[in-house]
Amino acid sequence: MIVLFLFLVLAVSFIIRMPVSLSMLIASISYFLMSGRSLEQVFSVMSGNMFSNYTMLAAPLFIFMANVMNEGEVTDKLFKFVNGLFGRLRGGTAQVNVAASLIFSGMTGSAIADASGIGLMEIEQMKKEGYDNEFSCALTAASATVGPIFPPSIPMVIYAMLSGASIGKLFMGGMIPGIALSFLLAVYVFIISHKRKYPRGEQMALRQFIRISVIAFPALFTVILLLGGIYLGVVTPTEAGALASAYAILISLLIYHNLGWKKLWRIISKSAANTATLALLAGTSMLFSYIIALEQVPRAVAVVVMSLTENKYIFLLIVNVVFLLLGCVLDVSTIQLVFVPMVLPLVNAFGIDLVHFGVVICLNMMIGLSTPPFGMLLFIVSGLGKARIRGVIREIIPMILVMIGLLLLITYVPNIVMWLPNSL
Repeated sequence: MIVLFLFLVLAVSFIIRMPVSLSMLIASISYFLMSGRSLEQVFSVMSGNMFSNYTMLAAPLFIFMANVMNEGEVTDKLFKFVNGLFGRLRGGTAQVNVAASLIFSGMTGSAIADASGIGLMEIEQMKKEGYDNEFSCALTAASATVGPIFPPSIPMVIYAMLSGASIGKLFMGGMIPGIALSFLLAVYVFIISHKRKYPRGEQMALRQFIRISVIAFPALFTVILLLGGIYLGVVTPTEAGALASAYAILISLLIYHNLGWKKLWRIISKSAANTATLALLAGTSMLFSYIIALEQVPRAVAVVVMSLTENKYIFLLIVNVVFLLLGCVLDVSTIQLVFVPMVLPLVNAFGIDLVHFGVVICLNMMIGLSTPPFGMLLFIVSGLGKARIRGVIREIIPMILVMIGLLLLITYVPNIVMWLPNSL
């Protein structure tokens, strides 16, 4: 009854649109009051787990780096470079949208940062060239989902905290699916662009492209510094986040001259606010997970699932379907922090690799960001492009089907995910 009460309080909090972190905190405190346990445990569990978790330090560093890249206008240089590569193709600017998201994802690890950072620039340019407004917004939302799949990835950092999986292996596991997702979206753009006769982009002269490439190289080197440092074993992902953040500040100050003290203070303030939100989410999720484990909820879930099937492939199908349905109505952070801990014991019981499952569930949650009715990216891009949400949903549905196809592929062909982690 106490567990039912816990979930009832949580459900009511979600219904009245309270923030996820406060919903989990109120539900957890209600549980402790109902069970007669000391409230001192609330703070000891939250603070103890938070301060001892070195992995979580990577997340605020990636957030800070993304904010530096945006405010320092480093993303503008990257966009111009990618435009020089793909702009001359039929539907070239749409292809640039996809390619820029893949490159930019290597610096932010966040779909929201991608859509908010270069999203407006991409949408405005596509509208200017005659693309349908709803298509421009839908493609920007779909391409932004690459961010948390291709490393670095803030959701993967949080998953590593919840599961104990290696961040380095999760990052490597996400590389091939991230590139594959970009390729599939590029193929879709190619087909639609020819069907609708979307324009070719501006063809750039060789001399101009070389000049833009030279200007963009310091920005591109951030990806090499970040991923190369991790995969060569020189730095941990957390240290790589600090190193890349410092480098981003240096190039913004000394090379691009787009970062003054006022901007830097604004970046620090914004990053502190984002980190505080993330810290509260992480702390309350640890507390909620502690209660779930204490009441043996995963064991009850395991009994139910095992009564349905003992086949791990059917289990993976059930998890994917359930999480996709949850993604239609719930925020990604809610799914990751509330429901993922419940299925992790089953993942171990079925002998599924935690790295493989982490990449699968991360892609699943990113699809949720673009899935109606409550996909956050839908509202962000429709707001940026001043487009009708209904039209954006109509345009993004074929892209969601492409993403679901890739999700099923990496679910049942684990070598797509595990080849790089196992090879290096």
